[in-house]
Amino acid sequence: MLIRLVLLISAAAGAALILAGQWGLLRGKAPSDLGVSDGRLKPPSQTENSVSSQASLYPEHPMRTYAEIAPLSYTGDAALAWSKLEQAVAALPRTSIITNATSPSGRYLYAQSTTLLLRFTDDVEFWQDPANHVIHVRSSSRLGRKDFGVNRARIEAVRTAFHAT
Repeated sequence: MLIRLVLLISAAAGAALILAGQWGLLRGKAPSDLGVSDGRLKPPSQTENSVSSQASLYPEHPMRTYAEIAPLSYTGDAALAWSKLEQAVAALPRTSIITNATSPSGRYLYAQSTTLLLRFTDDVEFWQDPANHVIHVRSSSRLGRKDFGVNRARIEAVRTAFHAT
């Protein structure tokens, strides 16, 4: 009898969590401090739920080692590299490009990726540094303390598509 009760409670909690996600209650709030400031994207999160190619700029950051990931490197035309990035990001499942802009500091792209079942939202940023032939990356979960490698996998998927074309 106790096992049935535990199973029933577990099933009800799981169903409630799925419904909360489907209703958008697990999206989290979009950060107001995204973008590029003095050639830097926002620092990595304080927990194991983000990656950043600029993590080394924050040597005392507690998640620097966890968050470190290489930028996207390219040779040749910066505009062509940016076009390849746009295609790679647009091809990501459940991802919408929110901002794609050019400024004096370079090109910047901001996208939001949403998980399939619970609808958690991650913020994904790219900033092109044409002088160094790299595109810096940052991907971060809005909610939770761990991302179970999802943000790293997303950036590596972009990297693979970026270099495949």
